[in-house]
Amino acid sequence: MKVPLLDINRQHADIKDELIRVFTDALSTSRFIKGPEMDAFEREFAEYSGTADAVACASGTDALILALQATGLKRDELVITVPFTFFSSAGSIVRAGGTPVFIDILPDTFNMDPDILEEWLNTNCAITERGVIHKETARRVAAIMPVHIFGQICNMDAINSTASNWDLPVVEDAAQAAGAKWRQSKAGSTGTVGCFSFFPSKNLGALGDGGMLTTNDLKLAERLRSLREHGGKGYLHSEVGTNSRMDAIQAGFLRVKLRKLEQWHAGRRANAERYAEAFANLPQIKTPVIDPRAWSIYNQYTVLAESRDELLAFLRKRQIGCAVYYPLPLHLQQCFADLGYSKGDFRVSENTSKKVISLPVFGELTGDEQNEVITAIREFYSN
Repeated sequence: MKVPLLDINRQHADIKDELIRVFTDALSTSRFIKGPEMDAFEREFAEYSGTADAVACASGTDALILALQATGLKRDELVITVPFTFFSSAGSIVRAGGTPVFIDILPDTFNMDPDILEEWLNTNCAITERGVIHKETARRVAAIMPVHIFGQICNMDAINSTASNWDLPVVEDAAQAAGAKWRQSKAGSTGTVGCFSFFPSKNLGALGDGGMLTTNDLKLAERLRSLREHGGKGYLHSEVGTNSRMDAIQAGFLRVKLRKLEQWHAGRRANAERYAEAFANLPQIKTPVIDPRAWSIYNQYTVLAESRDELLAFLRKRQIGCAVYYPLPLHLQQCFADLGYSKGDFRVSENTSKKVISLPVFGELTGDEQNEVITAIREFYSN
């Protein structure tokens, strides 16, 4: 049986008429950029996330760039993040004028290791009149960017405690975590600003690109709105921003989907539980470890697998959807060679990249399809 890694068409089948209505409404009103649909989506997403405000933008990458600019990043300043993540986490730091500083991840949740974060700051930095200064380079540390990888929130108790001690803003890369929780707080509400992506493959995906920023700081939200529109209002500009407005059609699509999001999360979580039970006695597969204080939305269902590359080839030959997120940590990417990192600097991230494989987990996955995945993996290791 052919099993897709993700089938968005199944998700859309249930809401097709509503999506068509959004499109025809936009055609009839000719309101294609921002407008009432975007304003309504901002309000609804802020309420869903438990934040005071939300600011829509054109993509998740733009959300990260805007957040860094709004929280005060200046050229050549440092932002702390992790190397095991999608490229835009570090790419946005460079695009915003900064320099990424990598610290390693936890081997179980794949999220930022808060002990290493604290240790790096204590060892390398000092608090001065200029702020947190990296002693060796004299550069200011501007922010901490934890990444809520695969739909599980980082240990925000520990990260926020460190950030508070060092008076650093926390920019949450929540691109994969819309609706995920740390204790009772949702992603995007636990740091200074949360950054979301609505790329079509996300749990909450647009029919194109889209992004969102969430914050409890209304002054910060006001600056984010200015920055997404060239740094001004109308034809008066207080600073140089960018053009990162959300299309009204995408906002309307996302409003429809937001109403279904918890239902879709429930389907993913049920499938994740089934995998965990099926692989409990298979020593070659290590299923996701969820911090008991966290509530994952399983944007991806990612396991650690022995003989990962051979398993990948086997599943693909059987036409079973699977993928590797992410095959090469960012500190080893060619474009970041000038940062001076080497192989072996972040062993957990490097080892994780060699073993991870993501399996189909979308809510509309059928029982027969999931059985096909489970049976194939068991067959691979039995041979």
